[in-house]
Amino acid sequence: MSLEERYLENEYYTQEVHGDFELFDLGDFELARGQTLPNAKLAYQTFGELNDAKDNAILFPHMYSGTHRDMERFIGEDMAIDPSEYFVILPDQFGNGLSSSPHNTPPQDGGMGYFPDVMIEDDIRAQHRLVTEEFGIDELQLVLGWSMGAQQTYEWIVRYPDMVKRAAPIAGTAKVTPHDQLFIEAHKEMIRSDPAWNDGFYTEPHAVLTGLRRHALIWSVMGLSTQFYHQSEQAWERAGFQSVDDFMANFWEDWFLPMDPNDLLTMATKWQHGDVSRNTDGDLEAALGRIEAKVYVMPFEEDMFFPVRDCEHEESMIPDSELRPIDSLWGHFTMFGVFEEDLEAIDEHIDELLNESV
Repeated sequence: MSLEERYLENEYYTQEVHGDFELFDLGDFELARGQTLPNAKLAYQTFGELNDAKDNAILFPHMYSGTHRDMERFIGEDMAIDPSEYFVILPDQFGNGLSSSPHNTPPQDGGMGYFPDVMIEDDIRAQHRLVTEEFGIDELQLVLGWSMGAQQTYEWIVRYPDMVKRAAPIAGTAKVTPHDQLFIEAHKEMIRSDPAWNDGFYTEPHAVLTGLRRHALIWSVMGLSTQFYHQSEQAWERAGFQSVDDFMANFWEDWFLPMDPNDLLTMATKWQHGDVSRNTDGDLEAALGRIEAKVYVMPFEEDMFFPVRDCEHEESMIPDSELRPIDSLWGHFTMFGVFEEDLEAIDEHIDELLNESV
């Protein structure tokens, strides 16, 4: 098997792992930084049926390192996002391994170490084409997302303010902070410092095992609250783990080690440059002032990436918005809903937002 064949083959990014999904053909897609991504594809999954008026759609992008599958836990007939009432679109961002990404793009088209820098606005322009061209939708009842999904939510409501009626950016910011830029650089360096990474031209993803383990380690430090570790026995037992080593191996490493390093780096670069003020010549207040949607800004109380005060600062600039903080020992990873009360609290806020008159 050739280097290219080994590189393009990764059993993790399959329907067997992530469930059914469709591919929307974007053609040769011009990126925000001026490059072109040839034969670009946007993966997505849907739930429910689009009504005749095409006014029951919800868009739910996902977080760093995730896919559409990770947001499915918030969709159900006994939940706020009820597929018997709404048509739910779960788009996969560029670089996540299902949409166009380094590992599934041939080298001559920009794969491997040649993949271009894609930005959050590239994801949103691609999603806009999916929503409008594939489904003929010109109104979204709700756009919501966690972490990088929140970045995408902000970009949606700033770039297309007249399309979105409600929005819930969850544990994320409209403009990446200097602290997060440094953190992202650190977790990128965990991968790049592994000699096997070889400037992105590794023989196979699993050759970069040391870098991926370092990457998982730094997430284990910042992804949760200090109180989670302080209350270790109670928290770990509830989550099904017995020790730090057990938690490290069977939660953090189990999550990150199957992934492609270049795919992770592509998403990390997008996160690092997320900034809706590019729509308004660098004026963040002007960008957030364009928002027409009813917005619930939903930070997590113990989040070390996106602390409540950072989210509150941006929320104060959004015309029709509310700050809805949620407390949990899981910090940034509260969205995983490992504790049932976390899942219920998030769902309650979404339900209240969907019932807001707009």
